[in-house]
Amino acid sequence: MLSELSEWFWQERLWFPEGLGWADLEDRDGRVYAKARDLWVALPIALVFLIIRQIFERAVATPLASLLGLKDTARLKAPHNPTLESYYQNITKNPTQNSIASLCKQTGYSERQVQRWFRRRRNEDRPSLLKKFREASWRFTFYLLAFIAGLAALIDVSISMYSPRLLLSPLHTLLPSQYWYYMIELGFYGSLLFSVASDVKRKDFKEQIVHHVATILLISFSWCVNYIRAGTLIMLVHDSSDYFLESAKMFNYAGWRNACNYIFIVFAAIFIITRLVIFPFWIIYCTWVYPVTIYEPFFGYYFFNGLLMILQCLHIFWAVLIIRIAIRFLTNNEKVDDERSDKDETDESEEEEEREMEDKKGMKKNGPVQNGHTVHNNNHSKTE
Repeated sequence: MLSELSEWFWQERLWFPEGLGWADLEDRDGRVYAKARDLWVALPIALVFLIIRQIFERAVATPLASLLGLKDTARLKAPHNPTLESYYQNITKNPTQNSIASLCKQTGYSERQVQRWFRRRRNEDRPSLLKKFREASWRFTFYLLAFIAGLAALIDVSISMYSPRLLLSPLHTLLPSQYWYYMIELGFYGSLLFSVASDVKRKDFKEQIVHHVATILLISFSWCVNYIRAGTLIMLVHDSSDYFLESAKMFNYAGWRNACNYIFIVFAAIFIITRLVIFPFWIIYCTWVYPVTIYEPFFGYYFFNGLLMILQCLHIFWAVLIIRIAIRFLTNNEKVDDERSDKDETDESEEEEEREMEDKKGMKKNGPVQNGHTVHNNNHSKTE
């Protein structure tokens, strides 16, 4: 059964246009082509990336955080309470007002104490600033080096080979620079999937997973059918802005607001140009329009362009978030903050609300209150 499934999966009509097949990608006359079996190399590379990341975060990112003056505020821990902990773990982390009233009866806590317990407990699960900084610095380092490697792979090939009509041709010979660029990119995105459980979780967590899976499928498919030219350009376009975003995060976590704001604006401009202009109107146009002028559409054609369209939808989703942040900064001079990240909840805001409520109660009972004492009106007016 497995052999039949493998035979069906690798049949040429799924992967190639009519007139081409696996025999055309056999090495001959000094010409080398990509091989599907080479993709296994990405697995050990992904594991190596996980090891290098741990070393990098401890030996490089942590000292760098101290050098930039990153200050990680101490968090107050929620006192041990089996009833509240069981509710937090098994039911919800954000209880409703009715649930809070029920928990008050079970624990003997006041409503404020229950709310404060859940607030502090949620803060315990949130990643620290140092953890966020270390993750951003690791990704910044990779994306910057990957962008440089992508430029090297691009320069290594004659520009005529990136003609729109040749972009999706499977008959280009493979160069060593392209081989390693592909394997390193694939290994990195594989390592992101392996570490997803321990990485900082943001509000676009699901979109990030879709992006990583679509990217891995796109890299793997383009490698198997030797769409190396298109794959190289796609990865280069994506790497061209990501390191700006990660560097802006690093300065944000370290408290360098001005540096963060200006780098973010540069990132926003490059992101919009590369992801909303170059990617759809050049790359997708070249992979969608020109191939059908040469051969009939086939499954691989639709699959490849379908993955590109998934990425483009994600680009639009993220562009809306980016433009929203940029407009707030440019019009209201607000600081740049990542809308996808959860922020720590503080006890001070709750205590202020509590004091205001007590003051209002005091005013209703005793009249105006000043410094906790009733203010008596001694300014009586004369009546004539």
